[in-house]
Amino acid sequence: MTAPTTPPPAHVLQTFGLGKSEPLPLDDVTEGGFRVGEIVLTPVADHARAAWSAAVRENLSVDGLRVSRPVRATDGRYVVSGWRADTYVAGLPEPRYDEIVALADRLHRVTADFERPRFLLQPPAPPITDVDVFSAADRGAWEEQPLRSARAAGIAEPTSPDGQRSVKLLKMLATLRKDVDVQPQLVHGDLFGTVLFAGSAAPGITDLVPYWRPASWAAAVVVVDALAWGDADIDLVDRWSDQPEWPQMMLRATMFRLGVHALHPSSTAAALPGLEHVVDIVRLMV
Repeated sequence: MTAPTTPPPAHVLQTFGLGKSEPLPLDDVTEGGFRVGEIVLTPVADHARAAWSAAVRENLSVDGLRVSRPVRATDGRYVVSGWRADTYVAGLPEPRYDEIVALADRLHRVTADFERPRFLLQPPAPPITDVDVFSAADRGAWEEQPLRSARAAGIAEPTSPDGQRSVKLLKMLATLRKDVDVQPQLVHGDLFGTVLFAGSAAPGITDLVPYWRPASWAAAVVVVDALAWGDADIDLVDRWSDQPEWPQMMLRATMFRLGVHALHPSSTAAALPGLEHVVDIVRLMV
């Protein structure tokens, strides 16, 4: 999503009880957010998901985790005219990848009891949004014919050399898939680069990006991202190899990211070499 060029309008500020305060733009991981005191206003791409995340974070309690809490509007809403409000969580992303995977384990022990949101049952459908692209890429790693959901939704096939290379690698990895015996649950599927660190304070999160996959898959996504784009050492893979069905989870997490690279219109050729590095690692694992 492209960050907005203008701050939230006055009626949004008023509805969240922020009066005539001047919102200041943030340039960190808040996706175009604006800060008003200790409150952050962020544009919403999907109303249902934003409201779900807010409702979950309102009472979420995880050991060793700072959680951004939603701020309800004066009429009780979580989202007003495409904006949500949350408490400010200090910190910045840092390459502390083992801590992020450990956090994923703690978080997903709590979310294991959560119900599956109905919107996760919906297949990608026009008009295509970022949410549909990520959903299609996720399904592409698990469905019998990779990227079938993307084709059914009319998501454009990649035409760039790197996009076509991504599809080729994804289909090659699909031939290495085996059945897995691990239960899906509600997981946060985008922890890499979004966990905030502030010195010795507990790590913090500002959102939940829901997927219905095994907890070890969500951990594998962190590791894949760290290897591809975070300069993580390859030993990170072995340090978390006690995760259930780890080789297959690493395989499917890599397929997911290849799918995103192939389908997302903002993908760049510069991102592919890191994924190719992970493909080489995963092929040796399975």
